[in-house]
Amino acid sequence: MTEAQHDDVAYQGRIDDGIHRYSLRIYFEDTDAGGVVYHANYLRFMERARTDMLRCVGIEQRQGLEAEGADKGNYVVGSLQIDYKRPAHLDDVVTVVSTVEAVRPASCIIRQRIVRKNEILTDARVTVAFVGEGGRPRRQPAAWREQFETLCRGEELQEEA
Repeated sequence: MTEAQHDDVAYQGRIDDGIHRYSLRIYFEDTDAGGVVYHANYLRFMERARTDMLRCVGIEQRQGLEAEGADKGNYVVGSLQIDYKRPAHLDDVVTVVSTVEAVRPASCIIRQRIVRKNEILTDARVTVAFVGEGGRPRRQPAAWREQFETLCRGEELQEEA
């Protein structure tokens, strides 16, 4: 098989009108002995969705880690508020729905809900901050901030429709 025929591509979800949707199946490793998702695993699901939301708009976080100068840095979670509404179970298919609520010079606020069909399982608000060497907040790279602003505008257009 040639490289051109090789079509294994990692799933990264999709963006529609500024809303990122990332679906996954609940595996045994995600659950406790009763088949219920362990509470900390919801955070893992949301982290994967945020990372792939960035990929969908052309932001590769590795570029920030390897950059020089003002663009060198990475995103870290500065705060997280999460409400657990209902449990997910073994073999459920859930979707992490992410929307950008606000964009600031050095941070963004992202709302993430994990849903099963139309039922909200968790509802979280995550503030991610861009930090440089030494962990100090710094301005996001301009191109990255523009991408976040595009997502934020997309969310507003979706809500008005």
